[in-house]
Amino acid sequence: MDTGIQLWIISLVIGLVVIGVVAFLLNLIKKTAKDIDRTAADIWTQGKLTANNTIHIPLFLTKTNQVASKILNSAVAIVGGSKAITQHIEGCPGCPHCMLQSSKNSSL
Repeated sequence: MDTGIQLWIISLVIGLVVIGVVAFLLNLIKKTAKDIDRTAADIWTQGKLTANNTIHIPLFLTKTNQVASKILNSAVAIVGGSKAITQHIEGCPGCPHCMLQSSKNSSL
């Protein structure tokens, strides 16, 4: 065989090998890009879901604060009533007088 033809065949074989390697690497890049795109889409979806959940926090917090305020007011009233009962028990000798007073007041 002629040297020129041998060089031409070797060049074609090397070119085909290079094209094969480049095609393989480009395919890996394409696969990696698709994985990155899919992962970014999942992150975006989770971010939107988290934002959707947290947007309601101020509404729930306002309602929670209102209910907690009512509970506190009730607790303060219960403590006040408990102190009044304690004071009455300490100052009342047997309580018949208090019973008579309450029956007289209710008949008026």
